[in-house]
Amino acid sequence: MKKKTFLAAIFGCILTTALLTSAMPGKNNVISKENGMTVVNTTTLAQDVDGYNDVTPVKIYIKGNKIVKVEALPNQETPRYFAKVKKELLSRWNGMTVKKAQTAQVDVVTGATFSSKSVIENVRRGLKYFNSHK
Repeated sequence: MKKKTFLAAIFGCILTTALLTSAMPGKNNVISKENGMTVVNTTTLAQDVDGYNDVTPVKIYIKGNKIVKVEALPNQETPRYFAKVKKELLSRWNGMTVKKAQTAQVDVVTGATFSSKSVIENVRRGLKYFNSHK
């Protein structure tokens, strides 16, 4: 009886580890498909790009080689200032071709400079990755 319980516990640990590992963001799921769009997730691409408090990952939605939207992912930035980034910065790439967006000179949001620079770099890296892996 003890042997069966021990084996069941070992199997449970292996299964849990496998499930957690497959759910973790990694290089394999940087690019995904969602509602007919290609989505680039910069969580693992820009781990070294900090805003004011920490990293500011984004999802870039692309359809027909045009950017549909850029969406901020959870981060540790000051909510009041990052709200300005969401409102004033994220939509600046909407409708641009990927090629144009890569070279676009996008201004930072006043009062949220570090967060803005971090988001801009996340978008830049995400588009670069998209171009080399599409």
